[in-house]
Amino acid sequence: MERETQQALAVLLDEETGKLMKYKQLMTHPEYKKDWQIFAADEFGRLAQGVGGRIKNPTDTFTFIREEDIPKDRKKDVTYGSFTCSVCPEKADPNRTRFTAGGDKINYPGKVATPTAEMLVAKILFNSVISTPGAKFMTMDISNFYLMTPLLRPEYIRVKLIDLPEEIVQEYKLREKANKKGCIFLKVVKGMYGLPQAGLLANQLLEKRLNKHGYYQSKIIPGLWKHKTRPIQFTLVVDDFGVKYVGKEHADHLKRVLEEHYKVTADWVGERYVGIHLKWDYEKRQCHLFMPGYVKKSLIQFGHKLEENLKQNQPFPHTPIKYGAKKQYAKEPKQSPPLDACNKKFIQKVCGKLLFLARAVYSTLLTPISAIAAQCAEPTEETMKQTKQLLDYIASQEEAVITYNKSSMILAVHSDASYLSEPKARSRAGGHFFLSHDTDNPPNNGAIVNIAHIIKHVMSSATEAELAALYIMAREAVYIRIILEEMGHKQPPTPIQTDNAMAEGVINSKITPKRTKAMDMRFHWLRDRECQEQFRFYWRPGKTNYADYWTKHHLPSHHVNMRKEFLTPAVVI
Repeated sequence: MERETQQALAVLLDEETGKLMKYKQLMTHPEYKKDWQIFAADEFGRLAQGVGGRIKNPTDTFTFIREEDIPKDRKKDVTYGSFTCSVCPEKADPNRTRFTAGGDKINYPGKVATPTAEMLVAKILFNSVISTPGAKFMTMDISNFYLMTPLLRPEYIRVKLIDLPEEIVQEYKLREKANKKGCIFLKVVKGMYGLPQAGLLANQLLEKRLNKHGYYQSKIIPGLWKHKTRPIQFTLVVDDFGVKYVGKEHADHLKRVLEEHYKVTADWVGERYVGIHLKWDYEKRQCHLFMPGYVKKSLIQFGHKLEENLKQNQPFPHTPIKYGAKKQYAKEPKQSPPLDACNKKFIQKVCGKLLFLARAVYSTLLTPISAIAAQCAEPTEETMKQTKQLLDYIASQEEAVITYNKSSMILAVHSDASYLSEPKARSRAGGHFFLSHDTDNPPNNGAIVNIAHIIKHVMSSATEAELAALYIMAREAVYIRIILEEMGHKQPPTPIQTDNAMAEGVINSKITPKRTKAMDMRFHWLRDRECQEQFRFYWRPGKTNYADYWTKHHLPSHHVNMRKEFLTPAVVI
């Protein structure tokens, strides 16, 4: 896979500038324009009525029209079209050009929100597969999913003639239809990428078709589907199905139902889903999650190279410990010169790019990303220095791998807080959520979600900070419990571990605080949920609380020692 990723990057990387090329650069590049002109023409051929006789089943998504053919009352809704190019080695058609509508310019009067499964639901499904006897996982992809659904009203797109492949211009005689400004217009009658209503319309049609065969979507958890009688569940993210099944005949049934209306590509190994690579070991009942090439691609994108002989084991500078002090306060912010708009944008891009990686598999990045993101409104040279250190860190470390082991599918949570550890007298909350067994002290497993959160309000004491953290984690756990119940995994009171004896005593009514005005809502909410037996709060020493990792910035040695608790050595993949 690493070789495929390098090949993909080589195609899109301009060796002279060191930057990834976009549509216009590829269409004019001496080495690549011949191939990418064809790839782009094929994309328009699929969306229109074919091109060069190469497209077997064009979708008739749009037709080319003149500007005067647009109704007067719809001219205000005319949007732009944009082009994206990518290389996806896992696809049957790896070199991809996508033409999308500028959805932000469309004034659509109806509903547009599309139910789709979030990454958390997919991760819980992975755990469910390895924890259910006889269960396996496979994926399915519907080709042209958005392009097959009729719109309730036509939409209109404006494109410059010079941006279209010459083959398309000639075959459809577009120079005759272009206006004086050299623009051509498209009348869109079926769903396509970028239209705000396309996802919902396609999803509604899919639901109508699947309902006839016993499949139904959860009314509580968006994107989670089940069958009335068959032992099969799946999550749906846009047009990608992640399927858990017990018995191949049930997965075959779903595939046949979909193939009645769509072109379906099936991966019976289930190697990739929602951007995450999966390695299944059904004998050991394990699943390994990883994202090969993501870090390398990110470093190329940001033009970052690790200095020779540098090994960075710390993603963010730590605050030196003051031994003997009862409280460890955050460092005073340094008076550093502000950054210009270009560097500010660079930091924002780094945070956005790495946040997806952190949420997917690289959870040890969450705390530094949140610390840097908190400064993005007014970044300084010190912020840039921290960002460069974060990039050095990911360049120095091996691939991040999360491993899920077979469990009883019982949710367990570790909660912790650090008091006044962030600038402006803010405290930080950390959480570690995993699926384990119904025991007094549940053994650790790969995280389904981690939380590294700067508490918005100023806390008046360490106990209040711990209660705030418990409230944040318990609130997240309520939703996860609902997901697990919907998947058929009944939950006892969820064990939530804290290392603050005072907070645990307050919630379990061992201690009656005299003054709780500052923490009334959180305090009573937690007690109420504990009385409803949704949660079981218990105390363990701080060194056994995994959530501590996400509450502060640690020494390099601590990062090295704790990495093995959350990530698996890359040798397994």
